[in-house]
Amino acid sequence: MTALFALATSLLWGLADFGGGLLTRRMPALTVVVVSQTIAAAVLGAVVVATGGWSEAGPRLWFALGAGLIGPIALLSFYKALALGPMGVVSPLATLSVAIPIGLGLFLGERPGLVQVAGIVVAVTGVVLAGGPQLRGAPVQRRAILLTLVAALGFGTVFALIAEASTTVTGLFLALFVQRVTNALAGGAALYISVRRGAAALPQDGFPWHSLPALAFVGLADVAANGTYAIAAQHGPVTVAAVLASLYPVVTALAARGFLSERLRAVQAAGAGLALVGTLLLASG
Repeated sequence: MTALFALATSLLWGLADFGGGLLTRRMPALTVVVVSQTIAAAVLGAVVVATGGWSEAGPRLWFALGAGLIGPIALLSFYKALALGPMGVVSPLATLSVAIPIGLGLFLGERPGLVQVAGIVVAVTGVVLAGGPQLRGAPVQRRAILLTLVAALGFGTVFALIAEASTTVTGLFLALFVQRVTNALAGGAALYISVRRGAAALPQDGFPWHSLPALAFVGLADVAANGTYAIAAQHGPVTVAAVLASLYPVVTALAARGFLSERLRAVQAAGAGLALVGTLLLASG
């Protein structure tokens, strides 16, 4: 069950990142975050009411609140790092986020077997290579590296927090709702400040209503990914769940290949293959 839900997390996060990347070409990243998370919060609110999730309210919701505050900071840092580039440095470096849940799992006493350790090493190496690491070229701005490390720290922390936010399915719905509302409010505040400073909140031709289904998909896929990861982490070793869930850059690269006809570099194809081998080792271990 852990492997299944963790791989579902990678698929959902990879597709959400792909969709979010396309949307940020048409409108500001903050607007994408706020609109997509608001849609997700509205849907989750209806689910919570329908399932009676309010009865699960308790101290664990502080973890969801923390994840909701940290998530937008990590995402915006990542977007800004990508803007400073190059992507061949930023994307692989962001995969360091997996170190936080793995470290937490080891701290809490998890001890993966030899096959699983090999799977972790192979899978993480594959994810880094799938990002198309840039080994030569112009020097990278220190700010880009710093922003990427902030994003990695934030993503890894959200991984850890959301896994602790609930112990039941209905409680998970409530935790995800709290997280998304916090995401939308934090992102909305950042967008307001950005507009006050002179930045545009919308494209020159107004809000692209035709992009609303894509915005909804990005928000809901991200929510579903958080949910499947929480289930994976609760039903098996966090070290395994975190590594399998971190394979989403491979999904994003393959989506770009399938939908945009972007050619994978040799190093990316090799990375995808290693990620698959690592997944098989983790699942068999």
